[in-house]
Amino acid sequence: MSAELTAVLENLYRCFDFREWVPPDPLQFLYGYPDPADMEIVALLCSCLAYGRVAQIVGNLRKILGLLGAHPSRLLRETSRDRLLSMLGRAGHRFARGTDIALLLWGASHLQRDHESLGNALSCYGSSEGLLGGLERLVEELLARSGLGRNHLLPRPSGGSACKRLMLLTRWMVRHDRVDPGGWGHLGRENLIVPLDTHMYHAGRALGFTDRRSRDLRTAQEVTEGFARIRPDDPVRYDFALTRFGIRKELDRDELIGMLREYCSGDGAGSRPAETGRGHRA
Repeated sequence: MSAELTAVLENLYRCFDFREWVPPDPLQFLYGYPDPADMEIVALLCSCLAYGRVAQIVGNLRKILGLLGAHPSRLLRETSRDRLLSMLGRAGHRFARGTDIALLLWGASHLQRDHESLGNALSCYGSSEGLLGGLERLVEELLARSGLGRNHLLPRPSGGSACKRLMLLTRWMVRHDRVDPGGWGHLGRENLIVPLDTHMYHAGRALGFTDRRSRDLRTAQEVTEGFARIRPDDPVRYDFALTRFGIRKELDRDELIGMLREYCSGDGAGSRPAETGRGHRA
């Protein structure tokens, strides 16, 4: 991998690794919960509902979190299943009914109680099976404890999908920098897989990390392997910066993709990284 491309990616990271660039990303909601028990419940909720139009995601999450209050983990422990179903019954998101969300949170609360944290549960499951095996078991346990059965809120890695929302959850909770709050550091950021949305898919193709047309788990792994050649200790390091170009209206994704292709081909000009961060802190 060329030193110039590495410099471009590092410059993007330095420019965008600030919380001011987070909105309207649902990640913004995690910052309001300093208690790790509350944060991981909120992270699970926000990641599971991270599909569809961003404005709708944010609006529905704000409504649900308002109902859960300042300490959602404690509320879930102290609230009966029927009461929770009644509270969230009208607070759905697209295909997810309020009752689905209530049952998911109910199951998560029980798993959190048994393992002291969801992060501990994932670490326990993944100790011998790796991240994907651990996530598979985590989903199985959440579905079993919630009584949801098979449900689109929690995709299984064994199904072959990229499981973008599960990978978002782990990125948010494993990494720790100015943007990702962390808390599950014992899992190791070197084990993470890129949350493959349309923005990271096009970035990965532009960088030559994959030529696959399916946006599935294998493609996510190939893109992750490409970034691991640059940062084996932190292959998801550039995910937040690169996806700003698809989320923030003032940034041009096509310009970014063109620049990545240019540097990947070895033709990049040394002055270009400074242009990418124009007007932003470096």
